[in-house]
Amino acid sequence: MNTNMTASLPSNAPTGTGSRANSLASTGMTNLKWLIRRELWEHKGAFFWAPLAVSVALVLVLGGGFLYGIMHAGSFHFQMGEHQVAVHGVPHAMRARLASVVASSYLAVAAPLFLVLPVVVFFYCLAALYDDRRDRSILFWKSLPLSDRDIVLSKVIVALLVAPLVVIGTGVATSLVLLALGLVAAALNDINLIVPVLSDMRLYLSPLYLLSFLPLYIIWALPTVGWLLLVSSWAKSKVFLWAVGMPVVILAILSWFDFLMSRFSGVSLGAKWLGNEVVARMLGGLFPGIWFGEVDKSALVQMQNGLDAGLLLNISYSTLASPAVWIAAAAGCAMIAGAVRLRRWRDEG
Repeated sequence: MNTNMTASLPSNAPTGTGSRANSLASTGMTNLKWLIRRELWEHKGAFFWAPLAVSVALVLVLGGGFLYGIMHAGSFHFQMGEHQVAVHGVPHAMRARLASVVASSYLAVAAPLFLVLPVVVFFYCLAALYDDRRDRSILFWKSLPLSDRDIVLSKVIVALLVAPLVVIGTGVATSLVLLALGLVAAALNDINLIVPVLSDMRLYLSPLYLLSFLPLYIIWALPTVGWLLLVSSWAKSKVFLWAVGMPVVILAILSWFDFLMSRFSGVSLGAKWLGNEVVARMLGGLFPGIWFGEVDKSALVQMQNGLDAGLLLNISYSTLASPAVWIAAAAGCAMIAGAVRLRRWRDEG
């Protein structure tokens, strides 16, 4: 453990209340920083190598297709609407439209990376507090001058902020590599899109737009992270069954009773509402774009020349007008606080 984590107040420091509070806050921030580094070091396989492996696979598969097109110049085709168009039959106006689509949508090729994110974060949160109790390393951590709050918060920050940032950075880098290969392949097949794509501002703004979704993702993911950490701090065994099986079984039982009661008495227990507003938010909040289930789909149909990132941001953040989103986020924060309190008293293996 780094000595910074056990740093104490210098002997010549002022002893006033304000100075003592500032020193404690500084020590707390230092501890939190090293705890986050510890999490990344212990789980670098999940947070770094897993996205990198998917990124390499994308470059090999899609990039290999582009290289094949370069080696077989003259056989390159692309899809425009419902028709496959040969390169030599592409008019200038259609090339401009194609360049617009490429410049605004090139990050879409990194979509598989954003499917890795919820899987990695889900199992990380599920084991975050349980593993310390299972191997009894919690006794070592409790012997250090580290608060349970800082330890749990470090895991929350890694799950909600660090892991998405790593995936976003990897996704942008992967997309740029594939974009470069695709532009070269197209140019060698008489579709020179390099200049129009590079001169399109959406090429440079797309990563910033993608980053702008992060606060929204954090709000929607809070209930899931809170629930998983709460179960991880409480369950003595079978953490996955408690976290996933319990709400699913309860929902299935309520749905069955709801079906029977609606058939014979016309009374509903609200199982559908429970599934959509509680279980779905509690288990599915880690999936990027889950909020699109709450938006008006007609706006998405209007995008004919690639992705309109401004429109996507607008309709995505409009979901925050729903009180249910904030109630779920508040419940997530409450469950995180419960995980802190449970960790303070649970140290069994």
